[in-house]
Amino acid sequence: MLHIDILCIGKIKEKFFTEAINEYSKRLSKYCKLKIIELPEEKIPDKLNISIQNSIKAIESNRILSKLHKDSYSICLDLKGKNFSSEEFSKHIDFISMQNSYLTFIIGGSLGLSNSILDESKESICFSKMTFPHQLIRIFLLEQLFRSFKISNGETYHR
Repeated sequence: MLHIDILCIGKIKEKFFTEAINEYSKRLSKYCKLKIIELPEEKIPDKLNISIQNSIKAIESNRILSKLHKDSYSICLDLKGKNFSSEEFSKHIDFISMQNSYLTFIIGGSLGLSNSILDESKESICFSKMTFPHQLIRIFLLEQLFRSFKISNGETYHR
């Protein structure tokens, strides 16, 4: 069975987000071993410059790298990443899982991910060119993973 880790910066505070995450996590348990690892988010000062941004992203990225399974195929969620349709994403996950038993998705904090972690990962994907809170992207990812497994197993799921 495929192991999927989701490494993410920041905790979910809103109950409605937590309920959605729990629901999709439960649904995904039929298809994979899912683990969501929340890592601390750095405090962002009111006066922010590029140097401070890069420093914060480096600290958060180091936290992520420390939790990354050494044999995992890692995918960053990033605005500059590749776009997939749901069907393409499903085929892509199937292809990756034929060669890897560990898959890790990486979701950065409010400032995104450092170039070092983007370079370290196997690839980057993007769900939308629009900006969304990283808490919501976590739900998007879980829903698309669930949809992906339903598609690859020929099971019906609402469209």
